Amino acid sequence: MSEYSFFGAVEKSFDRAAKFTTWDPGILEQIKQCNSVYRMHFPVKIGDRIEVIKAYRVQHSHHKTPCKGGIRFATSVNLDEVMALAALMTYKCAIVNVPFGGAKGGISIDPKKYTAYDLEKITRRYTSELIKKNFIGPGTDVPAPDYGTGEREMAWILDTYLSMRPGEVDALGCVTGKPITQGGVRGRREATGLGVFYGLREVCNMPDVMEKLGMTTGVEGKRIVVQGLGNVGYHSAKFFQEAGAKVIALAEYEGAIYSEKGFDIDAVFQHRKKTGSILNFPGAKNFDKSADALEAECDILIPAALENVINGDNAERINAKIIGEAANGPLTPEADEVLIKKGVLVVPDMYLNAGGVTVSYFEWLKNLSHVRYGRMEKRFTENLNTNILGQMEYLTGKKVGTKAREAIMHGPEEADLVYSGLEETMISATREIMEMWKSNPAIPDMRTAAYVVAINKVGTAYAELGIFP
Repeated sequence: MSEYSFFGAVEKSFDRAAKFTTWDPGILEQIKQCNSVYRMHFPVKIGDRIEVIKAYRVQHSHHKTPCKGGIRFATSVNLDEVMALAALMTYKCAIVNVPFGGAKGGISIDPKKYTAYDLEKITRRYTSELIKKNFIGPGTDVPAPDYGTGEREMAWILDTYLSMRPGEVDALGCVTGKPITQGGVRGRREATGLGVFYGLREVCNMPDVMEKLGMTTGVEGKRIVVQGLGNVGYHSAKFFQEAGAKVIALAEYEGAIYSEKGFDIDAVFQHRKKTGSILNFPGAKNFDKSADALEAECDILIPAALENVINGDNAERINAKIIGEAANGPLTPEADEVLIKKGVLVVPDMYLNAGGVTVSYFEWLKNLSHVRYGRMEKRFTENLNTNILGQMEYLTGKKVGTKAREAIMHGPEEADLVYSGLEETMISATREIMEMWKSNPAIPDMRTAAYVVAINKVGTAYAELGIFP
């Protein structure tokens, strides 16, 4: 069996969709290729020895700038993976109308094996390598957190950039996913999980789609299985639970748990914090193999861990009606083919997990405008609504209840505006993809429809820029 190539899988999906477009083959080739690939090795002193660190940054497309994409710290990081993720970023940004080209970065290390001090040295050195080659900057390439990184690493990147580019007025926009105190935006942490929820909720609210799957409209009462309890999986599960769905199974690398009644996500999270494992949660059945949870019977399966978890081997045994790809590339092209035949609706990663980049875009805009969202209009809106409410009560002679009064008077905070922008983005993207799929019955699945939407948008950008006559 030939070795699985993640970038090859992305290219396969691209080629499948390209047939449904009318672009010149040369332009399709240009969209498909990675424009700039930077592979680096640099020495870092760890304890009393020098370690050579292998790292990457790939800019897939410059049809819009800056480029945008996360940085992951994992031993699995290799050129093929970083190229694939950079390509997915291009298509993702195009689908959700975020004006960035795709990029991705990675450092091939296991972050658990290093102290915070050593990780800081590695991150700062990586940043300085990027600065040297002009692979980072608010107008050129804007990294963000990904697997194995978070706010802490983004703050180190920012500080390194600031020290090497003193006086650059928009320097805060060189990286997103920062702590709030360092120019981050409220709502960024839960953004990807919330985007997954908004996207799947919109699919579940489409009566024709639900009828085809033999399901009722809406998310209430739906049985959910989530694989991966990291930031994305945790928030996806939490928002579904709050909307009245039942999270019946949760999987992590140490195993999985199942309960027909559904889980309280926070209780599971606390149990894991205390015991170091989700297993043996009170009242739950244990699965020794994490992969067993993927095959549990449910309405919606959300793989929110790593790529290639549903493949040609286990796709036949999947018992979900909808798969929401919260992770990047959790299904292989072979799995796609099996699931299309089974009539499973796969809601593709390339737009479903775009909540992170959408809110990163809001953070970048905040950094360029140098003002917090809601600062200008919050009190104005509250005062205006208070006056309207007062007039209503005066004219009707009736008092509005306390809860309703608070809801009407409430002026938007930063998080309210971020949630609102994200909800609008995910709903519009879902409808656009579904529209494309319905308008061309030959398109086999939602992933291909999403690629067609992305290719058309990137192709249009090249055409309008005058890249070809």
